[in-house]
Amino acid sequence: MKTKIAIFLMLLTGILSLAAKNPQDGKPGIEFKESSYDFGTIREEKGPVSHTFEFVNTGDAPLLILNASASCGCTRPDYPRNPVKPGKSDKIKVTYNPKGRPGEFTKTVTVRTNIKGKDKKVTLKIKGNVTPAK
Repeated sequence: MKTKIAIFLMLLTGILSLAAKNPQDGKPGIEFKESSYDFGTIREEKGPVSHTFEFVNTGDAPLLILNASASCGCTRPDYPRNPVKPGKSDKIKVTYNPKGRPGEFTKTVTVRTNIKGKDKKVTLKIKGNVTPAK
């Protein structure tokens, strides 16, 4: 009888451990509404311009934006520091300063996340043409 109870308890423990999903077992995901933006023609004397890239966590675990770095000092990303829950959305604001940079430009922002594998980095792109100040 003790053996049957022990076997029953072991089976029950195994079933419960499979059923109780650890949040760490889930995987975050990220999907941007757009990954590039064209400012068109902007005037240098008007100063910095910004665009907001919206994204959603398409996974089943919290998404962390670990870092967002620009390809140039003229571009500044502002990203969320708190975890983004599954199904929720947030934004990354990218600001470009055209001062002293007339002509066409293309800049990138590399977004690093807690997603495992090749999808842990996303590249956002901005471009445009700066009309020089008079």
